[in-house]
Amino acid sequence: MTPVRKILSLDSGPFWQFVKYGVIGVMATLVQTGVFYVMAATCLKCLTADDWAVRFLGLPSAAFTGEEAWYASRGTLAAAATAVGFVVANVFCWLMNRWFVFRPGKFRWHVELAMFFGASTLATVIALSVMKFLIDQFGMMTTLAVFVEIVVSFMVNFFVRKFIIFKG
Repeated sequence: MTPVRKILSLDSGPFWQFVKYGVIGVMATLVQTGVFYVMAATCLKCLTADDWAVRFLGLPSAAFTGEEAWYASRGTLAAAATAVGFVVANVFCWLMNRWFVFRPGKFRWHVELAMFFGASTLATVIALSVMKFLIDQFGMMTTLAVFVEIVVSFMVNFFVRKFIIFKG
C-alpha cells in the first residue's frame, strides 16, 4: 500500500485520523460557511454594511435599526442562515468521516446518521446561542461571531464523534 493510500485508509493511526478529521472539518466548514453567506446575502439578509464579508467580498448588506421584531433580528436571521448550512455541511461531513476517518459499524448507518446529526445539533445549538448572544448583546460583527460559532462546534463535535458515535 502506498503511503498516501495508507494515510487515506481507515487504518492510518490516531495522528492521521486527527489530521483527516481536521481537513474534513475545514472542508465541511467551508461548505457551511458558503451556504451561510449565500443565505445571509440573499434571502435572509443579515449582513450589515460594516461586516467584513460586505467590505471585502462585496456582498450586499441590509440596514437594521435594532427595533425589528425578534424574528427579523440580525441574530435570528444569522442563526437561520447557519441552520441551513448546518444540514448541507453535516451530510457532507458524515459521509467523509465514514469514508476516510472513522470506522463505521458501531451502529447501523441510520442510527449513526441520527446520532451524528444529534451531536451536531447539540454542538450547533450551543454555538448558535453563543453567536446570537455575541451579536445581540455586544453588537459583534456577524462574521466574527460566525468564527466563534465554528470553534465551539468543532470542539464539541470531535469528541462526541470519536468517542461515542464511531469506532474511534
